[in-house]
Amino acid sequence: MHTFRRRLLCVLAGGALAVGLSVAPVPRAADAAATPTYRPVIFVHGSAGSAAQFQTQAKRLASNGYPIDIIEAHEYDSPNIATILPQVYAGLDARISRLLTTTGADRVDLLAHSLGTFVLQGYLTSSPARAARVAHYVNLDGRTATSTPGGVPTLAIWGEGDPARAIVGATNVHLPDQSHTQTVSSAESFGEIFRFLRGRAPHTTRIVPQLFGTAQVSGRAVLFPSNVGVTDATLEVYPVNSLTGGRLSDRPTHRLPLTGDGAFGPVPVLATARYEFAIVRSGAPTHHFYSQPFLRSDSFVRLATSVPGEGLGALVDTSDRHTALTIQRQKEWWGDQGDSGDNLWINGRDVLNAANTPRVKRTIAIFAFDDASDGVTDLTAPLPEFFSQTFITGVDLFIPSAPAHLGLVRITVGQRGGGYDVINLPNWRSSAHRVTVSVDDF
Repeated sequence: MHTFRRRLLCVLAGGALAVGLSVAPVPRAADAAATPTYRPVIFVHGSAGSAAQFQTQAKRLASNGYPIDIIEAHEYDSPNIATILPQVYAGLDARISRLLTTTGADRVDLLAHSLGTFVLQGYLTSSPARAARVAHYVNLDGRTATSTPGGVPTLAIWGEGDPARAIVGATNVHLPDQSHTQTVSSAESFGEIFRFLRGRAPHTTRIVPQLFGTAQVSGRAVLFPSNVGVTDATLEVYPVNSLTGGRLSDRPTHRLPLTGDGAFGPVPVLATARYEFAIVRSGAPTHHFYSQPFLRSDSFVRLATSVPGEGLGALVDTSDRHTALTIQRQKEWWGDQGDSGDNLWINGRDVLNAANTPRVKRTIAIFAFDDASDGVTDLTAPLPEFFSQTFITGVDLFIPSAPAHLGLVRITVGQRGGGYDVINLPNWRSSAHRVTVSVDDF
């Protein structure tokens, strides 16, 4: 499947560049309002999460006919959820009211993961009026309950762990071979979710590319993990060479101010091409973001960064001699499962092992840089200040950055279950640049 996808994307990207762009039709909210057969879908993320956890499923829903702009995420500052819960509920009230008005739908469908299930179970049981506006609730690897929250029809999907977990009265589905975040993003969970919401199996669990067309991409630049918007910054978007990751032009195709909640777009991109998104801030390192092709329109792009000199970014050692990377995937990295696990080669060296990415750690993000800037790689133990964080690990890996921008960093992912993905990017100097790479979870 992955080999076929890579070949397809190469053919499509080459053909599209040769014949020019044509816009593939994308269902919009107006279509749903005319015939409100699709209810709005709202996803609520877990601890330290964001809309990005549901990015793949949103595109799978769109591949099955959902208008992309009735699929939304309700984001919040998860470390402070205990003190802001009333504001989160009020914001969700307003979001549901807006979506019901714009679509003409009778109710909405709600989905939540992990800590988000605490938020939504509390929301649904807080008021009969709130529960009455919800048609279905999907509980993804989160809280158990002695009854369906607010009496709303409920699907509960459970990953690895205690097989006795359940919500009484719900449809309970167990996927014991899937990890915590994988239950949000997997094709198997999508099939269960779609069948529950629509009463039938999906036509496809693939993300169907917008062939030879333009995708509309939008999202937010946010501070991790609070989801507060990045302000006083500029977002630059560059098409890049898929072989090197280098920019195809010195001038960005889009330059957008970031203010308020950090929202940007939508901006048109070639669905099968690759891009660099760069957050530029005065007096601060430029933060570069790379991903695999979007394939189709996407409103869940999240560019997670930090205030310069604060957060985890302040713990990364920097120099002119090495590149510093953060590599993330909405599916846990397994470094201790042998042939049933994952591989992550950076410049030919597999960095995953039982010490830094054991299955029980549930690692989603990997910080890779030259600890102490000594030019020495040591993968025998994880970097403790990163490993102590939920869903995060850190590895001491020397990635040369000289000669600056003339070399490249080659990232190869061996996906568990089969398939390989390759992402190449420039070897930016960590003294002036941060780099985040998002790997597909499918």
